[in-house]
Amino acid sequence: MRADARRNYEQLLGQAKIAFAEFGTDASLDEIARRAGVASGTLYRHFPTRLDLIEAVLAERIAELAALGRQLLTAEDEFEALSTWLRAALDHGLTYRGLSATVMNAALDRGTDLASTWHAELFEVGAALLARARRSGTIVADAHDADVLKMIGAIAWAAHDAPDSSAQASRLLVLLLNGLRPRSVQQ
Repeated sequence: MRADARRNYEQLLGQAKIAFAEFGTDASLDEIARRAGVASGTLYRHFPTRLDLIEAVLAERIAELAALGRQLLTAEDEFEALSTWLRAALDHGLTYRGLSATVMNAALDRGTDLASTWHAELFEVGAALLARARRSGTIVADAHDADVLKMIGAIAWAAHDAPDSSAQASRLLVLLLNGLRPRSVQQ
């Protein structure tokens, strides 16, 4: 990709992240193009459909979340590393909930497995952080990977439409994290 085309692509993705976070999947594509400083035709050359743009935004965000998790696998404090990643995963769920549902529905219609691939990647990173915290004794031994990660999704779902969604999600995450701690280290 030429430098100017790459710059346009990055600008479009950046503005799409903002617009989708603010307005959901119904965000105006023309407004995204305008905010990115490009013509609508440029947006459609890079992203022929709304779904293509949504998938690109999610792919980038999921790659960032997975990279954060891998980076945290070497952090000194296992519990803090897990907490940081779970909070980032929760923030992702709160911000892009509608986009994920759109991609999952489209995957069913098109017979693609993109959502499953993303889920597996994030599950792998989350499971590694949980295993590390279990081995160190900073979380209870019976904290099952799937249960904890499903709870993050459930917290995002439960808090999504609340007037204070971010605050409610934070309170629920603290309850989850406190429940993961062995009784001897609960605060």
